[in-house]
Amino acid sequence: MYDMKIVINGRRRLSGTVKISGAKNAALPELAAAILSSDEFEFCGVPEVEDIKVMFEALKNIGAKGEFINNKIKIRIPSLKSGLVPKDIIETSRASILILGPLIARNGYAKVSLPGGCPIGDRKIDFHLEGLKRMGAKINIEDGYIIAKSDKLCGIEYTFPNKSVTGTENLLMAATLAEGETFLGNCALEPEISDLIKLLSSMGADIKQGENNSLIIKGKTTLKGSIHKVIPDRIEMGTYIIAGCLLDNEIIVENAIPEYIKSLLNVLENMGVKIVIEKNRIKVNPTDNIFPIDVGTKPYPGFPTDLQAQLTTLLTQANGISRIKENIFNRRFRHVYELNKLGANIEVKGNTAIIKGKTELRGGVIKSTDLRASAALLLGGLIADGETVVGNSYQLFRGYENMPEKLSQLGADIKLIKR
Repeated sequence: MYDMKIVINGRRRLSGTVKISGAKNAALPELAAAILSSDEFEFCGVPEVEDIKVMFEALKNIGAKGEFINNKIKIRIPSLKSGLVPKDIIETSRASILILGPLIARNGYAKVSLPGGCPIGDRKIDFHLEGLKRMGAKINIEDGYIIAKSDKLCGIEYTFPNKSVTGTENLLMAATLAEGETFLGNCALEPEISDLIKLLSSMGADIKQGENNSLIIKGKTTLKGSIHKVIPDRIEMGTYIIAGCLLDNEIIVENAIPEYIKSLLNVLENMGVKIVIEKNRIKVNPTDNIFPIDVGTKPYPGFPTDLQAQLTTLLTQANGISRIKENIFNRRFRHVYELNKLGANIEVKGNTAIIKGKTELRGGVIKSTDLRASAALLLGGLIADGETVVGNSYQLFRGYENMPEKLSQLGADIKLIKR
C-alpha cells in the first residue's frame, strides 16, 4: 500500500464532461456471486479501484482463474482449492463478508476474515450470521475469522430486523443454492441489489420480489455462468454533481441514471441549484446563490449516507445554517474536523452536523478518514484559496476510479504524490 497524498491548488473553475464508472458496490457482490458456479463469467464496466482488486485477489486465493484488464473481468472458479479468505488479502475491505454466503453454499465450508473497510461506525454482521445459522450453517468466530460449516443449506423465512445491504446480498446469494424456498423480509433494495438480482437471474436463479420489500428465492442445484455489465456508480455520480454546484462550475455527468440519485437531485433543487436532467446525462449549471437545507440520511430511496460528507462540503457555501442528520452510521462525521481546518464552521451535536455558511475556505494540510470523506475533502480543496494537501489518500482509490485525473480534465489543478 502506497503512502499517498493529493495536492490541490484551489479556486479553479471546473467545466466539461465527466463519464461515470461502474458501481463498486454492485461489482463486489457480483464478483462474489461467481463462486456459485463453476462456469465462466465476464463482467464489463468494472471500476479499477482498490476494493475490486482486493476482491479479485481473494477469489484467486480460493481457486479462481481469470484476468482483470481495461474494466473487464473474465473469471472462472472450476473448483475451490480453499475455503480460506485470509486477513492479509482482505484487511482493507468489507468484501470478505460477501464471500461468506456463496462460499458456504457451494463448498460447505468457509473460513473468512472478519471484514475491514471504513471506520465510519458500527456495521454489525449479526444479520448475515443469524440468517446463515437458520439455513443450517454452524458458525464460530475464532482469532478474527468467521468459520462456517454446513452439509446443505435449507430454505428459511427470515425478516431483517433492520435493512442491511450486504446482509440482503449475502443471504440472497446463499439462498440460490439452498434446498427449498427462502423468504427474506424487510430487504434493502438499492440499485446495486437489483443489479445483483439481474445477474443471479441470468445465471438461472429463481428470484421474485414480493410485497413490503421481500424476496422469494427457490433454490437450485446448480447455476451457470453469465456475461454482465455493471451499472453506473450512483455515489460517484452524486459526487461529481455536487462538484458542479461549487464556485461557478458547469459540469455534465455522462453515463448517469438520474433515478438512482433522485433524492440528491431533489435536495439540490431545493437549494436553488440549476440542474438539467436528460436520459443518461445530468448537467449542473452555475448557481449564484445556494440556499441552506435540513436533510437526513435514509436507506434507499432516501438520501444516501455515502453522499453525506460531500453534501456537507457543499453546505459550507450555502447562505445560512444547514443541518445534516446521520441516521445510518454512528461515526460518520470524522471529516468535519478536517473541513474545519480549512475554515469551515461546522459543529456536531449527537448525530447531527450543523453547518454555518457561507464560509471562505483556505488551503491547509488535512487527512482522509474514510472513502467518502476523502471525496468530500477533495471538494473542499477545490474551493479553498491556496494549496490543500490531503493525506492518507489511499482511501479515495478504494472506491473512485481515476478521480484526480477526471477532475484535472475538468480544469482542476490537482496532482497525486506516491511515496
